[in-house]
Amino acid sequence: MLYHAYEFTHAAMGPARAAARVGKGVISHPLNPAASWYSSRATAAAFDMFIDATRRYSKPEWDLKPLKIDGKTVRVTPETVLCHPFCNLINFKRTGAAMTGRNDPKVLIIAPMSGHYATLLRGTVQQMMIDHDVYITDWIDARDVPLAVGSFDLDDYVDYLIDFCGFLGKDGERPAVMAVCQPGVPMMVAASLMAERKDPARPASVTLMGSPIDTARNPKKPNELATSKPFSWFENNVIKVVPWPNMGFLRRVYPGFLQLSGFMSMNIDRHVDAHTRHFGHLIKGDGDSADAHRKFYDEYLAVMDLTAEFYLQTIERVFQKRLLAIGEYMYRDHLIDPDHVKDIAFFTIEGERDDITGLEQTEAAHDLLSSLPKSKKKHFVAPKVGHYGVFNGSRWRETIQPKIKDFIIKHRRSAKS
Repeated sequence: MLYHAYEFTHAAMGPARAAARVGKGVISHPLNPAASWYSSRATAAAFDMFIDATRRYSKPEWDLKPLKIDGKTVRVTPETVLCHPFCNLINFKRTGAAMTGRNDPKVLIIAPMSGHYATLLRGTVQQMMIDHDVYITDWIDARDVPLAVGSFDLDDYVDYLIDFCGFLGKDGERPAVMAVCQPGVPMMVAASLMAERKDPARPASVTLMGSPIDTARNPKKPNELATSKPFSWFENNVIKVVPWPNMGFLRRVYPGFLQLSGFMSMNIDRHVDAHTRHFGHLIKGDGDSADAHRKFYDEYLAVMDLTAEFYLQTIERVFQKRLLAIGEYMYRDHLIDPDHVKDIAFFTIEGERDDITGLEQTEAAHDLLSSLPKSKKKHFVAPKVGHYGVFNGSRWRETIQPKIKDFIIKHRRSAKS
């Protein structure tokens, strides 16, 4: 009933939103002689805040900027190159004179399937495209996937990653992979399986960024939440059924709006302060600051539902039982053994101030890769960087991404090597 109540409330607020838009338009209209009064600006700002607080935030556009490569302008167009029921593989097609004769490494960026859309990695993609042929997993909102398609769990997730690596590696070069946060564990599972099978499309290198490989190390709030309650609590309290008329009608999901409430509660004071400042910027007419605020929250508040089976398995296997970390992770009745990984280079990256994935949780991957030579292992802690700073922002662009670029180039391999 919670999901139905959420949908009903949103629909019920529709007339009030429409009235607020009209009121804002009248008060702010240039022909209104009172438009410049403080009381008018404050009222218009209040209407604006109400509209933003009650509207639905849809999936953002990629809206990527043209690149500068070798001093020449290169335009970028996202193209869907492979479709699965729960995920599309997108390639960012680069066109321009600078692209003639280039043979950049193919890189698969695995976006986290943790509530936000892949566009959250816009800054990650923007920087990586300068030196790489970039692909990304574009996960689909579970509420939009018909029940007849079937289920999607962690094993299916691993299957998708193996399939995507095979797609990128079909030209004879083993791809590079970047797993951002949540996909660290399924990517290690996929890499172990591909290594065991001697799959020619197994990655040449894998970069894990802020990934919860062993959540017992330096646990943070998400880890504590996942382990403070029994598994049955999550199944009984956060799993809901998608209501009609959504395409995923009757599918059991972990709703995006519940995930968002969890995100925001972790830093509620910061969000309240941000909206308070935004209200002041609207009153002052500070368009640049207001636009920056809207741009961030248009992305942050756009959330998607996760299938119940995927979410619950993640809680149980990754956070509560730590199956990969203790050597007991099963993939479709097959025990996963990272010892099979002997020629896939691994680079682990952590943020010193990460409050979601604590220090050493990602580095733990190296302890599991006991057969991998030290020459193929690398670890880096980004100073003064939080969770999102690991893959976005100035430190990502200036410090972290150059290290990833060098690592990918160093370990670039063909399918025959």
